Amino acid sequence: MSHEVGAAERRWRVPPAHIALKAGAAVAVALLALMSLDDRPLLLMALVATAGLTALAVRDVLAPVRIAADAEGMTVVSGYAGHVRLPWSAVTALRVDERRRLLMHSKLLEIETGDDLHLFSAYDLGDDVQDVAEELERLRPGI
Repeated sequence: MSHEVGAAERRWRVPPAHIALKAGAAVAVALLALMSLDDRPLLLMALVATAGLTALAVRDVLAPVRIAADAEGMTVVSGYAGHVRLPWSAVTALRVDERRRLLMHSKLLEIETGDDLHLFSAYDLGDDVQDVAEELERLRPGI
């Protein structure tokens, strides 16, 4: 779900449906917690799950745009809901890490700088990570 902002700026964000799903799951698990007041272990697990799902949904609301890129560089989400600006000269590697294990298949976009490694999944970007990597490479000037 790449969004064109300016002539040469692109943004990738968490799809609103994913945010709604996390929030809905948090509400459902909170209701489970209310129904299990007599079962302490289940109550504890439900409360922890509610807190985790809520934290994920709130992060998606506070920082929905995970990557914004233009000819000068990119801004990526960092920490819980902060952002950091990376000039293209600071980006030492831009690659897709693909792993297959048993029935699992995962692909992550890796943006590496000298000090940090920023990882993004298709769920973060609302788009295939390979497509995002290719578009970022097109925006990146020859360095």
